[in-house]
Amino acid sequence: MDKDTPSWLPELILFENYKGNWDAYVDTIYQYFHADFIRNRTSFQRAPIFVRHHPSHDKKGATFWHLISEGDLESERTPDLRRCERIRWPKPIIESPNTINIRIWETVRPWKNQKQRRIIFAPDNFSYIVVIAETSRGFNLITAYCVEKPHQRQKLRKEFEAFSKQKKEGAAV
Repeated sequence: MDKDTPSWLPELILFENYKGNWDAYVDTIYQYFHADFIRNRTSFQRAPIFVRHHPSHDKKGATFWHLISEGDLESERTPDLRRCERIRWPKPIIESPNTINIRIWETVRPWKNQKQRRIIFAPDNFSYIVVIAETSRGFNLITAYCVEKPHQRQKLRKEFEAFSKQKKEGAAV
């Protein structure tokens, strides 16, 4: 891990340790995902965080596939090893909102012809984000991914700073 990554995050699960066996690798990272978000559901602000199961693929739900792949169209997403390696990061990031190493802010995004409140978590350097969305029964885990480009990190930092300023002024989302 790089020097800016919080030391309390779990080690990466590297594909190279599976000698090119994609199926064994996916089964392993799915086991971690299942333990973190299905068997031992986590929560935020005392509200449960759910995952989407449909559409599923190979008996693994939609949220899992979304967390380990990239692409604009769900049906055409491709695996992203950086996402796969970090499958164990979303839960501790969500559960550690009071640590000095994590920034948390809210946004509102259009979703299915309505506005959806989203909570975003990121380490200080904005190199990785986790996104959850508010629902009537709690939250849904939406996505988590590495933020590689400096301009994308800067955009997230500005969004966080604007939210923090609004919150101090009493006008946050």
